[in-house]
Amino acid sequence: MKKVGYLKISIVTVCYNSAATIRDTIESVLAQSHPDTEYIVVDGASKDGTMAIVNEYQTRIARIISEPDRGIYDAMNKGVQAASGDVIGILNSDDFYETATVLADVAACFEQHPDSDLVFGDLVYVQPENLEKVVRFYGAGHFQPWKLRFGWMPPHPATFISKRAYERVGRYSLEYKISADYEMFVRLLLVHKMRFTSLAKVLVRMRVGGVSASGFRSKLNGTLEDVRACRSNGVYTNLLFVLTKLPFKLLELFRKPAGERG
Repeated sequence: MKKVGYLKISIVTVCYNSAATIRDTIESVLAQSHPDTEYIVVDGASKDGTMAIVNEYQTRIARIISEPDRGIYDAMNKGVQAASGDVIGILNSDDFYETATVLADVAACFEQHPDSDLVFGDLVYVQPENLEKVVRFYGAGHFQPWKLRFGWMPPHPATFISKRAYERVGRYSLEYKISADYEMFVRLLLVHKMRFTSLAKVLVRMRVGGVSASGFRSKLNGTLEDVRACRSNGVYTNLLFVLTKLPFKLLELFRKPAGERG
C-alpha cells in the first residue's frame, strides 16, 4: 500500500431516483480534505431530477455513468471496475460522510497498517427528517470474521477495500438482492482471509430505511440470503445461527457513539 500522501481513494456512489438525498452525499465527498480523491457516480437511468443534480457537479466528479442496470450491486460493480484508486469506498446516495476528514483518517489508517486490505469504521443511522438525530449506532469495533457465520458484518458504507482485494476476489454477486455485500465479506474475510483494521470513529451517517432495512419480509429474505451466501462459499452456518443476532441487534438502538451530536 502506498504512503498516505500518495494513497489514491476512489469513492463510488450508486443512485436511482435519488434527487431528494444525493446532494448531501455528493457534497460530503467533495468536502473531503484528502488530497487524492477520485469520485465516481453510477446512476441507473433515474427518472426524477437525480442527474440534473449530479450534473451540477460534473466538473468535480471524475466519472459519471448513467444507464440501465441490473440493480444496486450491478451498479457497484461498474463503479469498482471504473475506479483507479488504491482503495475504494462505496457511499450510497442516501448516506453522507460524518466529517471532512473521513478519507484522510482512512488513508492514515492504511498507512499505519500496510498489510491490511480493509478498513472498517462506524456508522450511525439518523432520522430522514432530522439528520442530527441518531437512532442507531452500528459499530465495527467488536467485529471478527467468525461472526459472519452468525449473520454479523461490518457496516458496508463505512468499509474501505483495497483495489488489489477486489481484483483477487471478484465482483459483487448478482445472485443476491439484499446480501451481496455480506457475501463479499464472506469471500474477503473467510475464504481469502484478508487482513483488516477497525477505525474507532463514526465515518458515515445513513438515513433510516434502504433496501436491506425495510420491513419484516426484507429482513427475512436477507437472513435467508446470508445463510445461502455462507454455504455457497463452503462456510457452515444455519438459520438458527443467523437468527441469534437479532436480540443483540436490538441493543444497537440503545448504544450511542462517543461524542454523539444527535
